Amino acid sequence: MKSKILFLGLVVLFFNCAPKETVKNQTWGNALGTTYSIIYISDEELDYQQEIDSVFQVLNQSMSTYIPSSDISKINEGDSTIVVDDMFKEVFDVSSKVHEASNGYFDPTIGVLANAWGFGPGEQIELDSLRVDSLLGYVGWEKVQLNQDNTITKTHPSIRFDFNAVAKGYAIDRLGALLDEKGIKNYLVEVGGEVLAKGTNIDSGKRWTVGIDDPQTETGRQLKQIVSLKDVAMASSGNYRKFRVDPETGEKYVHTINPKTGYTKNSSVLATSVVAKTCAVADAYATTFMAMDLEDSKGVLQNHDELEAYIIYLDENGETHEFFTPGFEALIKN
Repeated sequence: MKSKILFLGLVVLFFNCAPKETVKNQTWGNALGTTYSIIYISDEELDYQQEIDSVFQVLNQSMSTYIPSSDISKINEGDSTIVVDDMFKEVFDVSSKVHEASNGYFDPTIGVLANAWGFGPGEQIELDSLRVDSLLGYVGWEKVQLNQDNTITKTHPSIRFDFNAVAKGYAIDRLGALLDEKGIKNYLVEVGGEVLAKGTNIDSGKRWTVGIDDPQTETGRQLKQIVSLKDVAMASSGNYRKFRVDPETGEKYVHTINPKTGYTKNSSVLATSVVAKTCAVADAYATTFMAMDLEDSKGVLQNHDELEAYIIYLDENGETHEFFTPGFEALIKN
């Protein structure tokens, strides 16, 4: 599954000298079109690589639009007989809740638009206002249904799911659940810059410490903020690295698509980070706040005190500003 989200420069800070009674197990690699790193502390050396690989494989088979034989690809192609697994159902449920909470700004039925704009596995096409309006007829969460027999009904065969705005976060949650089942109390799971932090970093005796990139750094990476996390997930989104430029016109197209207009969203919001109990929820809202105007995002946050957020944006004069919820500001490491 291709990463829908740019890598926002997760930085894991830790001391190299672990206490003798603990072992810092670490694994890393490539999955879901991005990189991953997992640190888990135990009292002995452990190797869960096979189980970790299995989580990625099962998730891909369920929800990767880049694998033609996956369940989601078959459903997108019109197969109404596919019985989806529990992971697909859980992601569908999260999507429904965030769709409702965001007044429709989060909508995983944008697959046909993602392809058309060049950000999906399908064919990119030339778009004008008439073509965009036509494609919008195949977008809308109210046009799909998860049935009691775990099949999916679509009101039109051209409707295409794209769970890239939530599936990566969900994968992190499943990896966390794996480590929970193994009795691991302290770990940090990172996939493509999104994280789930459990317990503490025994190396330092403190919370897990991660960094967020400055979206306005054009070359290299510079940290904008450093936060300390414990028993929460954090996901980030932005448009400053994930975009394409038309070779003929030079016009820039960002990967965030507004499901209400059908157009890619070049907005004053530069980057978002969301902290939540699960990474799937954090992932979905981080993408949602890129599509929404800042004031609308603030309204959602006022109604959902289980979320904390950090949003970098430009004012009408082009000056950079930062918005924090109080809970997120409390996580910032001074």
